[in-house]
Amino acid sequence: MAEITAALVKSLREKTGAGMMDCKRALTECDGETEAAVDWLRTKGLATAAKKAGRVASEGLVGIATSGDKGAVVEINSETDFVARNEDFQELVTTVAGLGLDVNGELERLSSADYPGESRNVGDQITHLIGTIGENLNLRRSTGLSVDQGVVASYIHGAIAPGVGKIGVLVALESSGDAEKLQELGKQIAMHVAAANPQSLSTEDLDQNLVEKERQVLSEQARESGKPENIIEKMVEGRLRKYYEEVVLLAQTWVIDGETRVEKVLKEAESDVGAAVKIKAFARFALGEGVEKEEADFAAEVAAAAQS
Repeated sequence: MAEITAALVKSLREKTGAGMMDCKRALTECDGETEAAVDWLRTKGLATAAKKAGRVASEGLVGIATSGDKGAVVEINSETDFVARNEDFQELVTTVAGLGLDVNGELERLSSADYPGESRNVGDQITHLIGTIGENLNLRRSTGLSVDQGVVASYIHGAIAPGVGKIGVLVALESSGDAEKLQELGKQIAMHVAAANPQSLSTEDLDQNLVEKERQVLSEQARESGKPENIIEKMVEGRLRKYYEEVVLLAQTWVIDGETRVEKVLKEAESDVGAAVKIKAFARFALGEGVEKEEADFAAEVAAAAQS
C-alpha cells in the first residue's frame, strides 16, 4: 500500500478542486496513483468543482441560528436563484449557520469545522456539493454576536425555509429583564434593521471617513447658497443631524410607528421588560450585497455561438 502523503493529497486537490478528505479517500482507493484517483473522483462527480470555481456566485441564501445569548449569521452563495430552492442547499445553509454558534461566526474556524454526518469539514462539504448540485458555491461570510446577560434575537426576510432567506439580521440586547419579552423586542428591532439598513449603532461608531465625505458634500452644497461661512457651518451641522437620522440605528425613526426614535423605543421598553435595555451590537447580511454580478449579454452570446 502506497503512503498517502499530505503533499500527494494537496497535489490532487489542486488538480481536481475536490475536497481534502475526498482526495485522500480517492488516493487510498487507487493505491496512491494520482491519475487513477482523478478518474475515481470524476466518477463520483467530485472533480468538477475546479471548473466551476471561477463562476460568479451572487445568489444563494443567508442563514441564521440563535441560542439564547448567542447567534450566528452566514451567507452561502450559488450561481442561480434556482439552487436556493434545492433542499440539499437549504440544509447546508441551515447546518453551517448552526455550526457558526460554536465558533462565534469566525469564518476560518467555521470553514474548517467538522460537518455533521460526513467525514469532511464545512469547506470540503461545500466543494463536494459543487459536484452534486452543479454550480459554484461559496461560503462568503459569517459573523456571530453574544451577550453576557440578555438575548440575541433574529429576523429573516424573504424566508423560503425556517432560518434561511434573502436578508438575515441579528440583534444583541444586554439586559437583566424578562428574556421572552426581550426576544419580542429584539425581533422587532431586527425587523427594523432589515428595513432601514443602518450603517452603525451610534454616531460614535459611524465610519468617520463617511462622515467627513458627507460633511464635504454638504459644505459644497451650502456654499452655493452664497451665505456667510458661519451660517454655512450651522447649515452643515443641521444637515449632518439629518444624515445621522438616516444611517445611525439609535437615531433612526422606528419603522413600526413612523414617529419614535429607536433610542426612545428602548427607553420605553424598560418598564415592560423590567430592566434597562441596551443594544450591544447588530449584524445585517443582505444576499449578494457587494458582489459584482456578471451582466449577461444574451444577444452577444447568440452571435458568438453562431460564429463558432
